[in-house]
Amino acid sequence: MVYNERNQIPMVDLKEELALIKSPILAALAEVLDSGDFILGEKGAQLEKLIAEYAQASYGLGVANGTDALQLSLQALNIGPGDEVITTPFTFFATAEVIAQVGAKPVFVDIEEETYNIDPSKIEDALTKNTKAIIVVHLYGQTANMEAIMKLAKTHNLYVIEDACQAIGTEYDGRRVGAIGDIGCFSFFPSKNLGAFGDAGLVVTNQSNLYEKVRELRNHGSEKKYQHTSIGMNSRLDEFQAATLLVKLDHLDIFLHKRKEVARRYTEGLNDLLKTPPIVEDRSHTFHQYCIELDNRDELALALKNNGIASAIYYPIPLHLQPAFDYLHYKQGDFPVAEKTADRILALPISPMLSFHKQDDIISTVQNFLENNG
Repeated sequence: MVYNERNQIPMVDLKEELALIKSPILAALAEVLDSGDFILGEKGAQLEKLIAEYAQASYGLGVANGTDALQLSLQALNIGPGDEVITTPFTFFATAEVIAQVGAKPVFVDIEEETYNIDPSKIEDALTKNTKAIIVVHLYGQTANMEAIMKLAKTHNLYVIEDACQAIGTEYDGRRVGAIGDIGCFSFFPSKNLGAFGDAGLVVTNQSNLYEKVRELRNHGSEKKYQHTSIGMNSRLDEFQAATLLVKLDHLDIFLHKRKEVARRYTEGLNDLLKTPPIVEDRSHTFHQYCIELDNRDELALALKNNGIASAIYYPIPLHLQPAFDYLHYKQGDFPVAEKTADRILALPISPMLSFHKQDDIISTVQNFLENNG
């Protein structure tokens, strides 16, 4: 089927999702308006409690966005100038950006070819006396190898920050991501699996000292009004976003199940033709993105576009090749798996709202392209 502008398939259809839950959302927003309580109120406190429970963590703290969650985590761990933090070069820019923002040095380690997550077997070679932490990214909703990473971190006395911004609800050996390391970070950007109607984020931890420190830092370094014990920032989750997320949280598990069903149908239709996302033993995948890999990626993207089907590249330029990190003196060829993946990766539309009919159209479009251009 060729789609026109009215019935084309977007990457994520947030309008369909809203239509399903619009009434309770509007009721929740009205409650906030009627309360006159817009910052650090009851909705936010309730969301912090429920997300912490969902992530199997002791504490949760709402913040303004996922990037702030990462930066506040580094600050709470006293990471700054002179320190080094290891992370992946194949992720969204914010993961490494926050390391530089606190004055520390990002140190990149190549990824696993299978999962696209940081390769634990390559971390040890990147360690120095200045290494203080590892930021692990659970990319696309696929869990990183947390057993190997936590073992290495314990051996070398390193902190582990989980960038779970794309992976709420994902599990490693029965444990939810975010609460496996020292501190975990979630983003509720509108297109995320649990998305707000604007920017929003949350930090989880099992350590009371980190909880208290982030709580202070997110509010201008203040524990008591007009008394500031540290240099913090303004990063508070507002009540409108908290109210929205509380409603959507009730639907999260069924939405994740539907994403997995869409992914299963994609894989059944495409697995023999190109590289599809793996489901690794003892890990789960919540499919924030469904990414395939092929040599003629750009040609397929054009074929999809010509059939009214969106696609996207996450991510076309690895972080070590970004101009902002020129000062680190990395070069082409330093991380060959990440570089190869960036040239071949393509995300297909995935959403709990995606109908069987549209799924079949996407699958057949990819199949037809490969038959003619394989």
